[in-house]
Amino acid sequence: MTQSNLMNIDTILDRIYLMPLTSKKILKDCMEEVKYSKGHALLRADKIEKNIYFIKKGIVRAYADNDGDDITFWFGQEGDLALSINGYVKDQKGYENIELLEDCEFFKLNNDSLQILFDKDIHIANWGRKQVEYALIEAEKRLISRLVKTASERYTDLLKNEPELLKRVKLSHLASYLGITQVSLSRIRSNVK
Repeated sequence: MTQSNLMNIDTILDRIYLMPLTSKKILKDCMEEVKYSKGHALLRADKIEKNIYFIKKGIVRAYADNDGDDITFWFGQEGDLALSINGYVKDQKGYENIELLEDCEFFKLNNDSLQILFDKDIHIANWGRKQVEYALIEAEKRLISRLVKTASERYTDLLKNEPELLKRVKLSHLASYLGITQVSLSRIRSNVK
């Protein structure tokens, strides 16, 4: 990863909704920068998570445990928001684990502090609403793709839309994300080349 791939917080915050500078400063003042090593568990299932993370550098995966098998359902990389939706929206235990696949840097924000800011600043509240709306659209796209497209079509979409992901993520995680075995993924990859 080059230094140019680092995401600054202003770029991350502006990606979905532009706030006035005063509101953005209030929000940024509540954040801290943190770093964790590859393999670190950023969020854990069955726990109420109190922080949300904006990915400055690195890649993470969200997965659920299914009788000892990890089912990967999301990858986050520079500029993305990593959080437990249940913790963020309902202050309840999450169902997902989020693991770092590379050494990562984040901008960390406490969810309780954010909820207070939502009540105090309409621009921050609108920004938060837009974040959730965007996440819902992305989740819906993944669900529909999983239901109506073949594994080969899902792989081709990934190759077209997120080629960098294929270079940064283990094949076993990609296969899980695509809903197939690693053997099937290898066969699809050989046919697509």
